[in-house]
Amino acid sequence: MKIAVMGAGAVGCFFGGMLARAGHPVVLIGRPLHVEAMARDGLFIETKTFQARVPIQASIDASAVRGASLVLCCVKSTDTESAAAAMAPHLDPDAIVLSLQNGVDNAGRLQQLLGRPVAPAVVYVAAGMAGPGHVKHHGRGELVIGPLPASDELVALFASAGIPVQVSDNVPGELWGKLILNCAFNALSAITQMPYGRIFASAGVEDLMRNVVGECLAVARADGVTVAVDAWSGVQGIAATMSTQISSTAQDLARNKPTEIDHLNGYVLRRGAALGIATPVNSALHTVVKMLEGRSLPLV
Repeated sequence: MKIAVMGAGAVGCFFGGMLARAGHPVVLIGRPLHVEAMARDGLFIETKTFQARVPIQASIDASAVRGASLVLCCVKSTDTESAAAAMAPHLDPDAIVLSLQNGVDNAGRLQQLLGRPVAPAVVYVAAGMAGPGHVKHHGRGELVIGPLPASDELVALFASAGIPVQVSDNVPGELWGKLILNCAFNALSAITQMPYGRIFASAGVEDLMRNVVGECLAVARADGVTVAVDAWSGVQGIAATMSTQISSTAQDLARNKPTEIDHLNGYVLRRGAALGIATPVNSALHTVVKMLEGRSLPLV
């Protein structure tokens, strides 16, 4: 099974790299800086248990998805539309497309744009790009997917690469469970540029995060979603299992790149407004991150 990964950032490089390390043919599609490094030296994967330089195909052109039986879309939520437009002419008719993205609506957006089924996958991994063609893994690395015709095949494929996959009958609830974790940690990590463990141990943060979680749960309930996990236990677990992780939102801000905050806390405040649910803490976090995003913009 040829596998194409659209978006060679930390998530794409980790899962694509693990699959390639297990012997599967993988092509990573990303930006020139990373592609050039991987074409020259392979992908360097650094984890707590091993370090490996994995030979892997890499391309800057979305046409590299052609011939792939499995396509993992790992681009930022802000790039969903452009990725769909770039992939659309080249996708094989029978290709399975999975969205490995933050937020709860990317699979639906991709499906509408591509005019074909796209399945969401809930991603639990702490990873970052430590340099061109160098992904550093900080913890976890599992996926949750819904029941699909190819579920058994996908579970076996990922298992061969050491990636656990759970099949859930409540993927919307799983997606919201992950969204709540992102809402609790990503903005605070971005604002402070601190890792999850230090944030959670800081004075006053537990109460703040409980308010974030409470608002998210209220919006989810009003939206008819049953969150599939104990949200607060999940927050505590992230602080323990990903204590050294800096959020992707923090990494984007540090590089003066647009963040996904509109699809995290911003999504909760928009749905809350539509459903008549107040979300003042999520709104405040969203506002501060948007202000920090605007630091590099010229004053009007």
